[in-house]
Amino acid sequence: MIAAYIDEFIMFCVGLWMSGIGYGFLQTPNQPQAGQRAWLARLPSHFKWMGPLLLIISIVLAVASPT
Repeated sequence: MIAAYIDEFIMFCVGLWMSGIGYGFLQTPNQPQAGQRAWLARLPSHFKWMGPLLLIISIVLAVASPT
């Protein structure tokens, strides 16, 4: 029974992590290199909408999954 929800649990945890980084509760795990600064600086702003979206998707899939 628990094995059916492993994917949703992982998605939920990643959604929490992305939301934490996007809203500034956590720091990014790596420092940007010289050529990566432009896109890596914009990445946390995308996490502000991707994290909650992933949380919603994981909850919907957990509720809709057949048991």
